Amino acid sequence: MAGKRKAKRVIEDLSKPSRWRLQHGGFSEPIRSADPETGTPVAHRRAVDALGMMLANGTITPQMHEAGCIFRTLFRSAALDSIATTQFVRVGGATADTMSVRQVDARRRVARAMDALGGHGSPAGSALWFVVGLEMSIREWSARQGWAGRPVPQPIAGGMLVAGLGILAMHFGLTPRSQAA
Repeated sequence: MAGKRKAKRVIEDLSKPSRWRLQHGGFSEPIRSADPETGTPVAHRRAVDALGMMLANGTITPQMHEAGCIFRTLFRSAALDSIATTQFVRVGGATADTMSVRQVDARRRVARAMDALGGHGSPAGSALWFVVGLEMSIREWSARQGWAGRPVPQPIAGGMLVAGLGILAMHFGLTPRSQAA
């Protein structure tokens, strides 16, 4: 009677991202430093986002990257990416506003940026809303959302995003109008 063989156990190198994690996006080179509490050496790896990869590839300029980062920060501050939740502790008779002044200001700035891009229905506006604001991948946006409800080939979707970032860089004053044209 033959016995069952045990599967070989593969020991994974914990100093590197797992194979599963690598299939979901790249990482920057490790930054080596010391842990502030223990003093032991550690390597920090930063996940690379779409804007970071485009900057590293030379697809966008540093001004376009900065404009995308500003838009993403405003988008998060405006709480446009979060799910509304119910408060567990409610104070009876309280009449507090649900949005802070910071959120209202951020929403106004996002709305002005979207107007500069041509609105939500424009190719650049849709690409920036989903790829930069909601942090969808370009491939996912082009396949699922696209423009006007139609799927868009990925290279064209990347071009729409680059065009939108160029407009945003000019809108935020990072690129002079003479260079943007």
